[in-house]
Amino acid sequence: MNIDRLLTHRPDSATVPPVDQWHPALSGDIDIVIDADGRWRHEGEPFGRPEIPHLLATLLRRFDEGVCLVTPVERWRVTVEDLPFVIVEADFSEGAWWFTTQFDDVVRLDDARPMTLSEAPNGELMPEIPVRFGLAARLHRNVFYRLVDEAVLEEHPAGARLCLESAGARYPLGELGGDERARETP
Repeated sequence: MNIDRLLTHRPDSATVPPVDQWHPALSGDIDIVIDADGRWRHEGEPFGRPEIPHLLATLLRRFDEGVCLVTPVERWRVTVEDLPFVIVEADFSEGAWWFTTQFDDVVRLDDARPMTLSEAPNGELMPEIPVRFGLAARLHRNVFYRLVDEAVLEEHPAGARLCLESAGARYPLGELGGDERARETP
C-alpha cells in the first residue's frame, strides 16, 4: 500500500470511497495499531503527518477477519485495540443528537445508528455508536460526561440505566445495576 500515492491521488479529503464495494483478497497484516483512545501508530510510532491517519480512516472496513484498510486491489488487516473511531463532539439539533468523530464523520443518533453498550478492553460496558462499513466509535470522555448531564434515569428489573433521548427514542448511555455494584464491592 503506497500511502504517498494515495495522498496525491485523493480527490477530496471529505470523500469516503466506496470501500463496501471492494473485495480484494487479504494481502496480510500491516503494522498499524489504532489505540483504544483513537490514536494511530505505525511500527510503534505515531504518524508524523496527521493527514495520513485521516486518509487511511476513509479506507477502513470491517471484514470477517477483522478491520482492514482496503483499496480496489489490496486489503491489509490492522490492529484495533477497541474501536477505530472516537466521538469528539456532540450537538443536539432538530430533535436528535449528532456526533462527530476525530476524522470528521458526522453520525445522527437514531434507529439507523443506535447507541448500544458493549464491553471495552477494560471490561466495562461503554457506549458504542455505528459509523460506517461495520465500524463503530466510542465516546471521548468529555463527550460522555456532557451526555450524562443530558441523560434520563430509567428503572429496569436488573437496576437503573442512564438513557439519552434522540430522534424519538431512548438509547442506553450506561447501566447502574447489580452487576455494576458487585464489581465495585471487594
